[in-house]
Amino acid sequence: MRKSVFICFSVLLFLHTSILAQQSYSLEECKQMALAQNSQMRIAANKTIIAKQEKMEAATNFLPSLTLSGAAMRADDGLVRMPMGGQTIKLLDEGLLGGAMASLPVYAGGQIYNGHKLATLGLEVSGLQLRQTTNEVTLTVEQYYWNILILKEKLLTLQQVKNLLDKINSDVKVAVDAGIRNRNDLLQVELRLNETQSAIVNIENNIKVCKMLLAQYIGVDWDGFNVQTTGTTDLTSPECLYVNHDDHLYSTVEYQLLSKAVDASKLEMRLNKGQYLPTIALGGCYLYNDFMGPSQNSFIGMVNVTIPISWKAPYSVRKYKYRHKNAVAELDNGSQKLVIRMQKAQVDLENAYQQAIIARNSIVQSEENLRLNEEYYKAGTSGMSDLLEAQQLFQQSKDRYAEAYFKYEICKTEYLQSTGR
Repeated sequence: MRKSVFICFSVLLFLHTSILAQQSYSLEECKQMALAQNSQMRIAANKTIIAKQEKMEAATNFLPSLTLSGAAMRADDGLVRMPMGGQTIKLLDEGLLGGAMASLPVYAGGQIYNGHKLATLGLEVSGLQLRQTTNEVTLTVEQYYWNILILKEKLLTLQQVKNLLDKINSDVKVAVDAGIRNRNDLLQVELRLNETQSAIVNIENNIKVCKMLLAQYIGVDWDGFNVQTTGTTDLTSPECLYVNHDDHLYSTVEYQLLSKAVDASKLEMRLNKGQYLPTIALGGCYLYNDFMGPSQNSFIGMVNVTIPISWKAPYSVRKYKYRHKNAVAELDNGSQKLVIRMQKAQVDLENAYQQAIIARNSIVQSEENLRLNEEYYKAGTSGMSDLLEAQQLFQQSKDRYAEAYFKYEICKTEYLQSTGR
């Protein structure tokens, strides 16, 4: 009795483990896992943290700088000797020295203020780059995912073709044995069966490799990894997705990055100019020592004015002005290219939709063509080559529709991302 219970428990545990090992993931689940675990996302997130630390570091330049120092000494003999009244007085044989100094920049040619603004801009840029990486990771996941589904659809088609060829092969064998058909028809079917079986093996291996790539990309173990199958019947018109491209230009990550580059070049120009402007700083220090016997305390206040004189200043300033002009020109040129990219993405999306419609209609026609050729072959009015050609056209139409449908899905994502959505 105990042995039976143990066996039942082991079987249930094995089935439970197998179910967990064969977990299938939807497209949205793959996206979320990639955004949480992909190395590109982690690197982009770390860059955002680094930019935040740089901003906080730049903010400390507004605070006064503090320096503490101290020293102690003891000599075997006095370092200073003074004769007095027939005696020699030894001084500086031991003592303590300490001090504190503070300095606060009052004016630094705008370098502190503009440096902080540049660091704040860097944080904003890192956020935009994180969004850009998110789009890239999402698109890559979709490409891997839809590629797997394309291969799965092709595999299903090949299995349907194999079943059809098995049936034809069985019928032809009976006809050959009865002397109604010649053996050449049987050989043609068997050759096509071998080709189909070889194609099935290739597709299965390609699916395995694609699953490994997607599993690695989203950060899961590829052993037992699978994706949920999505049907290809939901083919809706993309017209509801179309927008005014000029209006959506400013919401794209790429435009915002170009715009931030212009702002950064302007701040860098100001920072460079500030290097050649006067600087004013207030400072103070406190000194303590007891080398001369009684302790001495001193307080000192300072004003430091620095006027840099540089021969290269006019050339350096002019250089940064032209860099700023280049950034503005790149923004204008990039804006035009981004609008063109949106228009191209819309054309590609519309073309993919039309191609999918045509491919779907071709399936109906190829199915009817295959049915007619089966009847003609059975009636003896057409040969085996015509039937096999009809079967091949049916397979090609199914494959083309799968490729066209999934290309339409990819084009839809690319269009949404290109318009800042």
